Formats: sequence, C-alpha cells, structure tokens
Amino acid sequence: MEAPPTRHSVVAAVRSENAEIRRGGLDALVAVYWKPAYKYLRVKWRLSEDDAKDATQEFFARAIEKSFFDAFNPAKGRFRTFLRVCLDHFAANERKAASRLKRGGGVTMDPLDFETAEGELRQHDVAVAADVEEYFHREWVRSLLALAVDDLRDEYARLGKTLQFRAFERYDLDGPAAATPLTYGDVARELGVSATDVTNYLAAARRVFRQRLLDRLRSICGDGYEFEAEARQLLRDGRR
Repeated sequence: MEAPPTRHSVVAAVRSENAEIRRGGLDALVAVYWKPAYKYLRVKWRLSEDDAKDATQEFFARAIEKSFFDAFNPAKGRFRTFLRVCLDHFAANERKAASRLKRGGGVTMDPLDFETAEGELRQHDVAVAADVEEYFHREWVRSLLALAVDDLRDEYARLGKTLQFRAFERYDLDGPAAATPLTYGDVARELGVSATDVTNYLAAARRVFRQRLLDRLRSICGDGYEFEAEARQLLRDGRR
C-alpha cells in the first residue's frame, strides 16, 4: 500500500525561511481554518455574506503579509485559540476603520468555496451562539473532519477502493441523516456485496479515516503536547 505524504507541522512551516515551505504551510493552514473563520465572522461579528467573504480573504492575506502567526507561543495556549484571537483583533480593527480592504497586497490565494460555507450556515442553527469560542471550536472540528474525508476519498481512489469508500460514505456519512436508519444489509444490497464485506470495509475505512484525521490534526498543532491534548478531546467528542 502506498503511504500518504507525511504532514509536517503547519505551524512550523509558516515560520520557515524557505519560501516554498512557508507557502505550503500557509496553504495548509488556510485549508483548515478559512471556513471556521468565515462562519465565525458571520455569527459573532454579524457581517453580511459579502463583507464576511472579503474579511476572511483579507485576514489570511494580511496574516501572510504581516507574519501574524510567527508570534504564536505553544506554552501560552492552543494554536486554534491564538488564531481566533488574531481574527477578533482583525475584525475589531476593521470595524473601527469602517473599511474592508480588498487589495491583499502581493499575496494570491486559491478561490474559497464560500457558497458551501454559506449553505452549511443555513443548514445549522446558528442564530444565537451563546459561546462563540465553542462555536469556533465546533466549526474547526467540522473542517478537520471534512478534510480527513477528502484525504480518505483520495487515498482510496488511488488504491482502486471506490467500493470500500462508498460503503463508508453510505453508512457512516449518509446514514446518520437518513430518515430510516441504515443497516449493513441495506448497504450490502445497494453495493451488491455481502454484509460481511460491508463489515470488513467499514472496519478498515474507519481505521484509515482515524489516522488521516490525526494526521491533519498533527499538522496544525504547535507541538506534541498540544497535539495530544487536542487528539484526546477530538476523539472523546467523536464518541459522544
């Protein structure tokens, strides 16, 4: 089996003097955090869709230009908390200035899928966020899970395991939202395999998914202590 590329710490990469490593780290960081940041700006700061889109892109462009994340100190807290505080400072300053700068300097960013993020906002009840820190954390977890699913999908596609991924998708991803709970037998009939096959497919896919999730998490933690603490909480919450 071909192993996926190792995910080195994004937090370390964004501080690298090597421009290629630094840019790769920033791209990986944006992939995890842009959607929680956008939703947070919509919910806490009550920005319109257009203003939140501009503010999200400007925040990360400014962070790249001004090296916001170089100031992170793992001894003082978790990186996700540090980023959220940076985002609050940015939004407060932008509100005081009564402007939304759209230039982004010389920094270019890949297009962000704001339509998907906005659809998720409408799907979930976020009219009142009593604990905005918890809300940001929940959206951060949602982003990590989605990226880990993408990693599993890509890995299984490379390995020719589309049927195995489909079983995982139908039972573990689609199943919880189904009006009538799915059984292994239901999935087996859909895929034209035995219930035993589905059992084996799911057991293997869940193991790989858990590892890809932890790989993603490890890459955005400041150090090993933060990773261990975040992993314990993430896996504990996932069992609820």
